[in-house]
Amino acid sequence: MGETVKFASNGDEVGGYLARPASGGGPGLLVVQEWWGLVPQLKRVCDRLANDGFVALAPDLFRGDYAEHTEMDKANELMTTLPPDRAARDMTGAIDYLLADDSVTGDGVGVVGFCMGGLLAMVIAAQQGDKVAAVAPFYGAPIGDNPPDWSGLTAPVLGHFAMNDAFFGVDAVRNLELQLKDLGKDVTFEYIPDTGHAFANEDNALGTHDPDAAAKTWAHTVEWLHQKLD
Repeated sequence: MGETVKFASNGDEVGGYLARPASGGGPGLLVVQEWWGLVPQLKRVCDRLANDGFVALAPDLFRGDYAEHTEMDKANELMTTLPPDRAARDMTGAIDYLLADDSVTGDGVGVVGFCMGGLLAMVIAAQQGDKVAAVAPFYGAPIGDNPPDWSGLTAPVLGHFAMNDAFFGVDAVRNLELQLKDLGKDVTFEYIPDTGHAFANEDNALGTHDPDAAAKTWAHTVEWLHQKLD
């Protein structure tokens, strides 16, 4: 279903995986990777989103490199050495690519991200303002030092987080939710009982995959994205 595409990134060029629905068009979605990179599992996520009626594009933020699910040390190194400004440029390029595509409907795109990608999804939404019409992070959010300038966040946010997450602690995520609500942002974070980090990733690298939680949060997210983007 999907294909490899190239798009401009502030004078550079970057690749990505693009999947379109059988109908040929629909709302655009930026899909942001976990720390593994643009691996087959993420491509399957794009294919599923295409089956659900979206034009889904996952930029290759690691520029051709990736980690196998047995290579957590490499994944961590790829994530920590990813230049934030380059990642922002590449995500912006992907958003512009979607908005310029005749098959993409609407004036803004949605953003879906997982783990590191959930964090980046919220960051790019804050940076891109009205170009982003909905944000759906899974078990990842900017909870550390140097938060984004949230004044640019205009999109509603629906997040799904694990109650037992060793990477993005639930208390810190709850604090972020309260901060954003105090700023008048349209934010809903849902905390899934008895789940751990990456509960929706069927490759189950951490041993935390929860099929029931994955199915419920996926269905909820797809329905919500159609409400916001159609």
